Amino acid sequence: MNPVKAYAAQSADKPLAPFNIERREPGADDVEIKILYCGVCHSDIHTARNEWGGTIYPAVPGHEIVGKVTRLGQNVTKFKVGDTVGVGCFVDSCMHCANCKDDLEQYCINGHTQTYNSLSQDKKTITLGGYSSHIVVTQHFVLSIPDNLPLEKVAPLLCAGITTYSPLRHWGVKAGDKLAVVGLGGLGHMAVKLGASMGAEVTMLSRSKNKEKDATELGAHHFKLTTDKDTMAELANSFDFIIDTVSAQHDYNEYLNLLKTNGTMILVGAPPEAIPVSAFPLIMGRRSLVGSLVGGVKETQEMLDYCGEHNITSDVEVISIDQINEAFDRTVAGDVHYRFVIDMATL
Repeated sequence: MNPVKAYAAQSADKPLAPFNIERREPGADDVEIKILYCGVCHSDIHTARNEWGGTIYPAVPGHEIVGKVTRLGQNVTKFKVGDTVGVGCFVDSCMHCANCKDDLEQYCINGHTQTYNSLSQDKKTITLGGYSSHIVVTQHFVLSIPDNLPLEKVAPLLCAGITTYSPLRHWGVKAGDKLAVVGLGGLGHMAVKLGASMGAEVTMLSRSKNKEKDATELGAHHFKLTTDKDTMAELANSFDFIIDTVSAQHDYNEYLNLLKTNGTMILVGAPPEAIPVSAFPLIMGRRSLVGSLVGGVKETQEMLDYCGEHNITSDVEVISIDQINEAFDRTVAGDVHYRFVIDMATL
């Protein structure tokens, strides 16, 4: 075992603070990575503060990881020392169920292993994430990073990027489709960029007028205030797709009627409490309300390559690790454009 510096939450009501953890020695199929940048996802906050329940302390968050390969196991063929690589939201799965065999490791029937606060496949070890100097990951779950993209802006692609790319691809969003994005945050700003790059006509739906300038600069063709009842009435039956990125409590029903017949509303945000859904907006328009997690390893690599080809990255604010608690508070307050990224050299 190797001692590694990290930042950890010791309980739900205490700030993150320096902490020493241990990483395993690289096994035959493992890649050891020196972490250069780690994005700050709202999931990190939910976990550190036990807002979803089930947090195991000490907890080291972080699943938007970019770094350099430092050591390799003897069976590793995909990478070499010095390669720039990434690690996303999960680091293992059973590898033999139907979903894993279909490159859908994120939906592993036997339970995938998330990058932090998750049971490893040995069913004993709890994973510790990217707010640390190094991480050791099985080669199958390590990703290649395009050479042309700035690394600090790539890190959030490993969560926010793939979380929005995967459903856009799965449900076949294409040129000419009318796509609405609900919520302009870490996920929403990537949904706008990716949707526009695929040729969709993108409308930003927001409760805040001050988001309009940013939405336009990100690639949205239209901006509509959801607090305006007349506007919402005019938007009825307008969209082929709505991607809802909001993790706060809100009413799904007010958006369902904005879909065309056969339209699809995709949930990627995860509010902490259940939200009632009326059957009538679905029944009366043969509409679909669906959800999506991140992508599998193959699709995540596809997303990274796509972003490299189209020069798409996240808009970020780089912070030092000692600013993480302030960054958590600012994220909750919506005071970030649009993802914090930790420079791990400050650890």
